[in-house]
Amino acid sequence: MSEQVKLEKSLSPLQVCALALGSIVGWGCFVLPGDMFLPQAGPVGTLLGFFVGACLISFVAVCLSYMVKYAPVAGGAFAYAYIGFGPRAAFVCGWALVIGYLAIVAIDIAALSVIFRFLFPGVFEFGELYSIAGWTVYSGEVILMTAGTLFFGYINYRGIGFAGALQLILAFMLTFGILALFGGVLTLDTASVANLSPAFSDKRSMIACVLLVFAISPFLFVGFDTVPQAAEEFAFDPSRARNIMVVAIFCGVLLYAMVMLSVGMAVPYPELLAKLDAQRATGGAAWGTGTNGFFIATSRLLLSMSRSGILPAWFGEIHPKYRTPYNAILFTIIVVLLTPFAGRSAVAWTVDMSSVGTGIGYLFTCLAARRVIMGSEGVDKKGLKLFCCAVGTITAVMCILLLLVPGSPARIGTAPFICLAVWVVLGFIFYFSNKKHWISLPEEKVRENVLGRKDIAVFFKK
Repeated sequence: MSEQVKLEKSLSPLQVCALALGSIVGWGCFVLPGDMFLPQAGPVGTLLGFFVGACLISFVAVCLSYMVKYAPVAGGAFAYAYIGFGPRAAFVCGWALVIGYLAIVAIDIAALSVIFRFLFPGVFEFGELYSIAGWTVYSGEVILMTAGTLFFGYINYRGIGFAGALQLILAFMLTFGILALFGGVLTLDTASVANLSPAFSDKRSMIACVLLVFAISPFLFVGFDTVPQAAEEFAFDPSRARNIMVVAIFCGVLLYAMVMLSVGMAVPYPELLAKLDAQRATGGAAWGTGTNGFFIATSRLLLSMSRSGILPAWFGEIHPKYRTPYNAILFTIIVVLLTPFAGRSAVAWTVDMSSVGTGIGYLFTCLAARRVIMGSEGVDKKGLKLFCCAVGTITAVMCILLLLVPGSPARIGTAPFICLAVWVVLGFIFYFSNKKHWISLPEEKVRENVLGRKDIAVFFKK
C-alpha cells in the first residue's frame, strides 16, 4: 500500500485451507453435540440442519470469493461494506464482525476448562474463587485459560507464516483425532445406528429442530470467512479462495457430523440424554484450532478499520520485524483475558452473539457483491453471480431473524441480548469519538486506506 507497511505475503493455499477448516471445527464441534444438538434437535434434525446450513452458507462463500478477487485486502466484509455502501455501513458491519470473532476466540479459550474437566477431572480445579450460574470458577482453570490465550496471542504476534504453519499442523491433528474417535466408536459393542432413534427431539416439531441448527450456521461455519480476512497475505492468486472456502465448509460438515454420530451411536438416545442431563447437573460438559484462526481474523479486521480512520491509528500499527498488526493482537489478547473469569454460563451466550454478528457481516457482503456485479462492465456469468448474491442475502436474513424474532425456535436468550446491547453502546462511543477525524478525510484517501489503491471503484454516493 502506498503509504502503509504491507503485511507479509506468506500464506500457501494449504495453510489457508487449514486456517478455514481449523476455525470452523473448533469448540462447537465437541461441546454442542451434547449441550445443544442431540438434546434439542435430535440426531437427524441435527444432520439436516448441518446440510441445509452448509448448502446455503456456500452461497455466501461464493459472494465472498468474488469480493476477495475484486479487493484482496485485509478486513474482509468490512472492506466490502465500504465498497458497496460507504464508511457508516462499513463501521456497522465491522463492529458486528468484531464481536462475532472475539466471541469465538473467547469460546475456544473457555472450552479449555470444559475439556480439561472432562479429560483430567480435578487437576485444575483448585483455588475456588466464586460461582456464576452454578459454574464454579477456579484459580487453576483461570491460569490454564490465561496461558492458552497468551500462547496463541504470541504465535500470531510473531508472524502470519509461523501462525499459518501451526494452523496446518493443528488442522491435521484435529482431523485425525475426529477420524480416530469415529472409528473407535464403531468398534464398541454398544454402537448401533438404532441408537439414533428417535430422529428428532420430542421438545419441538421436525422443522423447528432443523431450523434451530440452521439458525446458528453463521457460528458453525464462520471459520470460512477467515479466508478473506487474510487475503492481503495470500502468496497465491486470490481467485482460488472460492474453492478453498467451499471445500472447508463441506469438510467441516463432515467432521461435525462424525463427532455428533460418535456421541449419538455409542448408546441409545434416551439413555444418552439422561447421561448428558446428569453431567450438566454436576457442572460438567456434555463433551481448539479455532482460537488461532480467529486471532488472525480479529486482528486483521481491527487493522482494516484502523486504516480507514474509523478506529484509532493505534490498532493499525505494523510490527517492524514480524510484519503483524501487533497492537490489534494485543487488544484481542486483553479482551479475551476476561474470559477465564466469566464462568461457563457466559460461554453459551457467545454462541448467539457470534451468530448475530457474523450474520450481519454476511448480509453486507452479499449486498455489496450484488452492487459490484450490477455496477461493473463485462462481468462473466452475471446472472448466476446475482443469483448467488440473492440466495446468500436471504440466508443471512433468515439466520438473523431466527435469532432475534420473538417466538422463533432459535431466538437468543435475555443475557445475550443484553451483551449485544452493551456492544452496540460501545460501538456508538467508538463511532462518534473518531467520526470527526475520518469524516474530514477525502473519499479517495479513505478508499486508499481501506482498499490499498485509489483505482478500485466503489459503489456508493460520495
